[in-house]
Amino acid sequence: SSPHLVQVRERIRINGQPISKDLFNKYFWLVYNRLEETKDPVHASMPAYFRFLTIMAFHVFLQEKVDLAVVEVGIGGTYDCTNIIRAPVVCGVSSLGIDHTSILGDTMEKIAWQKGGIFKPGVPAFTVVQPERPLEVLRERAQERKCPLYLCPELDDFEEGCGVLELGLAGAHQRSNAALALQLARMWLQRRGCHALGELKEVPPSTELVRRPVPLAPAFRLTDAMIQGLRDTEWLGRTQVLSHGPVTWYLDGAHTTSSIQACVRWFRQAALNQDKPHDGSEVRVLLFNATGDRDTAALLKLLVPCHFDYAVFCPNFVEVSVANNADQQNFNVTLENALTRCLENQRTWTRLLEEKVGQDPWLPSPLRVGGLLQPAPARGSLLLVPPAPRPLNSPALVFPCLAQALRWVAQGRDPHLAAPAASGAHPHPAASSGVVLLQEAASIHVLVTGSLHLVGGALRLLDPALSQ
Repeated sequence: SSPHLVQVRERIRINGQPISKDLFNKYFWLVYNRLEETKDPVHASMPAYFRFLTIMAFHVFLQEKVDLAVVEVGIGGTYDCTNIIRAPVVCGVSSLGIDHTSILGDTMEKIAWQKGGIFKPGVPAFTVVQPERPLEVLRERAQERKCPLYLCPELDDFEEGCGVLELGLAGAHQRSNAALALQLARMWLQRRGCHALGELKEVPPSTELVRRPVPLAPAFRLTDAMIQGLRDTEWLGRTQVLSHGPVTWYLDGAHTTSSIQACVRWFRQAALNQDKPHDGSEVRVLLFNATGDRDTAALLKLLVPCHFDYAVFCPNFVEVSVANNADQQNFNVTLENALTRCLENQRTWTRLLEEKVGQDPWLPSPLRVGGLLQPAPARGSLLLVPPAPRPLNSPALVFPCLAQALRWVAQGRDPHLAAPAASGAHPHPAASSGVVLLQEAASIHVLVTGSLHLVGGALRLLDPALSQ
């Protein structure tokens, strides 16, 4: 799977656990040296990062003699380097969203075409409920590749025989993922000769289907192991909650409009289901960053209704100096470029809030002070900026790295984080009033979202055990 959150070893797991450092080291050099010896002497290039790790993962699985490998594509499917598997047991396509548009195309139909590239002749494939046109594209791709494609039944259909299913992952969208996972597992069991779950009969291509372009796979009675599997599933950085004293961190790597919408629904249910106390004893903070070609204005607009008291923006760098953290270093992005993006996000958030003032009854009266914090990359410190031309109801702050951002939000009240350095305190309206509010609040709810890399960096600081 990709990307990793804290350590690169997370991408290659056996029995759910990242491979050990010794095993990673052993197979990395074995594959690297073999490629180095056999590379084309004319072009003399090694595979890029993701391709190398994909080759290495296949090698690990073969050498360790796994029974079953679950392989998630990197981007798309058709031209993805994971797509060299000629005869998988089964293929699955989860709910489609708009992402990686510069590579996959800017419409759901173009993206569906790319995803359908993993379909293989005679290999059953499953997908979940999709918008009409993208689903038609998936069907066309399946027919073109002589692949039997089925639609997963809703999870509700499985509950008829066993009662309400409890999912380890929060969020309504996970019910769709769970239904897909059950179908994929059933196909593997069927291949292994387990017929207690019923056979999936292939639908002849000429069959007329009523009101749906793709045949519906039948639900089946779940085994106790399946029910337990759904209940015990954990996946770091997706709808994850860390309670650290008065500070509760809500971590979700959502980075598309559809996943941010799902994140907002989950966060509001998890953190905002009670009215905000009038005495200000609860503070809500957004920590956000986005990367690549994503439309951050559209993502931020979806987050406005969560009623944050502060919005904090920072790059995905854990510290301003990342030399000691090679697994989370991105050599394709400079600190300067990343900070420029953060400052744009800050301006966007400010504009969105100013547009909201006076429109919605839930907004408090605007604060009488403006002004934002900006980083000085050369010194890694915060500088004052003149007050904003119009008052804000929610200060937006930019920090040069995650460590500074998290420490400012926690104000020494999270036992896993050191208190912010005294040098970080400025006689600045937004920062100093925030310090008082954060230090005295009965509870602080922090949503970290917009980027899996941001969430990974936050996890590294909030849960040091993940770095072991």
